[in-house]
Amino acid sequence: MEPTFSIIAPIYNEECCLDELHRRISEVMDQTHEPWELVLVNDGSRDASPEIIRRLAASDKRIRPVMFARNFGHQIAVTAGLDYSRGQAVVIIDADLQDPPEVILEMIAKWREGAEVVFAVRAEREGESWFKKFTASLFYRIIYSITDVKIPLDSGDFRLMDRKVVNVMNSMREHHRFLRGMSAWVGFNQVGVTYNRAARFGGETKYPFKKMFKLALNAITGFSYFPLQLATYVGFITAGLAILAIPVVAVLRAMQSQAFFGQASTLLAVLFLGGVQLISLGILGEYIGRIYDEVKGRPLYIVSQKPDDFHTDETKLTGENL
Repeated sequence: MEPTFSIIAPIYNEECCLDELHRRISEVMDQTHEPWELVLVNDGSRDASPEIIRRLAASDKRIRPVMFARNFGHQIAVTAGLDYSRGQAVVIIDADLQDPPEVILEMIAKWREGAEVVFAVRAEREGESWFKKFTASLFYRIIYSITDVKIPLDSGDFRLMDRKVVNVMNSMREHHRFLRGMSAWVGFNQVGVTYNRAARFGGETKYPFKKMFKLALNAITGFSYFPLQLATYVGFITAGLAILAIPVVAVLRAMQSQAFFGQASTLLAVLFLGGVQLISLGILGEYIGRIYDEVKGRPLYIVSQKPDDFHTDETKLTGENL
């Protein structure tokens, strides 16, 4: 029997959370009285997570493990979960239990009322530093203001999507992925539910500042041309200032003013213009690098073990596995 609900949890070094994740999701989903599955995507974990996933899969046939050949990153791991999910409604949740599984029941209620995407909006964020909260809030508002796609403020990847939405998402194979933006871009009937984000059940964050910055770059370059337009604006402004400065300098020179004599002012102008040019080249490089990654045509991920390798009696997956 095909499951009604699929729960996707990307796993990277979450050995301390897996048993509790399984217990709480089972407790919540059993209340639906519908068939469900838990897709655990091991994203190249280096702790005991793979062994725990195998143990859980052996004791519960509703668990469908997907084991990566190496670490490919959180967004790619979620993508693999979407590829291997079979439910009519698919929920993405983090394994650290900061996103409470109990909220899934509220999402399901909205889905049954006709919503096709139900995103979770964070009202409170426990156990996070002021810097993390500030940068996250700033990031969402910048993205909201510079993109044509209106990504809901303060919402992460924790969401429920109808099968028709998942099928569209699975057809989008770009390498630099920002899934919450992609799910907003596809449209459909989208509603939000608010919740209080808990502190991590255990372990340490998998999104330090470096990874947060990379995700922000993927979001901006994937859904906005604003950085390219900004470079153009700065170029026009700089050129305009230079044109206005020409008669001013000519008059001051004619009056033998000492204001623009010497190399200091020349050096400052050269450094400023050089900085603008390098920044503009860097912005172009970010976009060109993403084009280069796309044209190589490599698979998004490589799987060493897929669910059928664990549960041979299950219906075979069809379609693209990579």
